[in-house]
Amino acid sequence: MSTYSIIQELIETIKVYNLKGWSPATSTNYSFIDENMQMWISRSGIDKRLISENDFIPIDKNGHFIGENPAIYPSAETLIHTSIYKLFPETKVILHSHSVYPVLLSSIKKNYLEFEGIELQKGFKGVDSHHTTIKIPVFENSQDMSFFEKELFSHKSKLIHYCFVISKHGTYAWGNTLFEAKKHLETLDYLCQFEWFINQK
Repeated sequence: MSTYSIIQELIETIKVYNLKGWSPATSTNYSFIDENMQMWISRSGIDKRLISENDFIPIDKNGHFIGENPAIYPSAETLIHTSIYKLFPETKVILHSHSVYPVLLSSIKKNYLEFEGIELQKGFKGVDSHHTTIKIPVFENSQDMSFFEKELFSHKSKLIHYCFVISKHGTYAWGNTLFEAKKHLETLDYLCQFEWFINQK
């Protein structure tokens, strides 16, 4: 699939997620690796309702913008994206969400979110039964991206469901394709909604 086609599909996805309220203000960021192994990421400070193909910029493996315009720069969380690509080289798309339910759950749960017996657990790649326990890591929020990068590398063994939550912040999910990344992000959001409402009874 061409770079242009991937960007167009991502834009459609981002606008749908924005309508869900998953990217309030100018929050969230998205990236992909194209057919030439070039990494692209959404630039910082854009209204996701108005996102266009010009809002994706090329970056190197260390997250630096490949360009000379000082007014254009990648997301402040670019190192999270580059870390995921390094940890899981098969990854081609990374999605970030500020959906409220994972944020709410992460405010009361420490270290991980746990789900069991819910049919939609099978939305995660490699999970073929709801008769299992799913644990999604929760990391403390930090503005120090180099610290967060170290956290991800030290907890790689826990990142088995292609997603994690940053406490009181949001979620990251990834996959080999956009379709796969969407499945992981949407599965996690559904499970968090379910768990939140169950806990309110």
